[in-house]
Amino acid sequence: MSAIAENRRARHEYAIEEQFEAGMVLSGWEIKAIRAGQVQLTDGYVHIRDGELFLIGCRINALRSASTHVLPEPDRTKKLLMHKQEIRRLIGKVEQKGFTLVPLNLHYKGGRVKAQIALAKGKAQHDKREDAKKKDWEREKGRLMRHKVSSPGKAG
Repeated sequence: MSAIAENRRARHEYAIEEQFEAGMVLSGWEIKAIRAGQVQLTDGYVHIRDGELFLIGCRINALRSASTHVLPEPDRTKKLLMHKQEIRRLIGKVEQKGFTLVPLNLHYKGGRVKAQIALAKGKAQHDKREDAKKKDWEREKGRLMRHKVSSPGKAG
């Protein structure tokens, strides 16, 4: 699975509970732009409407060589494809337990573009700070361990 676009902010803003893979309905110019890396997922979110899932806020910038008879719309709402049972389960969790659906990444699977979406709960500000402290401590610990290993003790 090779990632095309990553939504790093999602892991910072939300506590990820479950992850799912969904197909996407895309037009030809969008596929070409995605292959050229012209996609941004940072402001994206998943919306439920009439029992269907839609990816909103995923920006795909058209290539300059896009066809003249197609009017590319960079912020077009894209339909996500999943089994009906999975969608019903997601809808139930989102409505009852205060979960949110966020896109984590876009990737290729068997030549097709797939979206990895997650069932997530928003983090409070203090949780984000705590995560940052843990990350800093892990980084510092690694630095200390490398320093300790690389500098041999002096015999005096």
